[in-house]
Amino acid sequence: MPRLDHDEQIRKLAQVADIRVTDCLDVCDQANVLVVQPTPEGRAAGGRPIWLALVNDEQATADIADGVRAGGPGLAPMPAILESHRFTPPHRLPSGLGASSTDHLE
Repeated sequence: MPRLDHDEQIRKLAQVADIRVTDCLDVCDQANVLVVQPTPEGRAAGGRPIWLALVNDEQATADIADGVRAGGPGLAPMPAILESHRFTPPHRLPSGLGASSTDHLE
């Protein structure tokens, strides 16, 4: 997404979570895609990864940071405005995107 400052987006999200940047999540038509993983506590409370598509503006980035800051999946709902970004991931996930023991965004 040429109009998005990717480095700034990563910097803002890194203030609230561990970040992993990948080359491909097999959903290029929905870029920028972020995957919000639950913390171990969030997973124990039933939280599951939340896939968000078309995260291409500063407000969406700020809304994601707010949701993570509040506790993330399983511990706090993501801001309602992000429902328009939420989608079901492809069945075949790239390697390394299974359950995680750390809180991070893809």
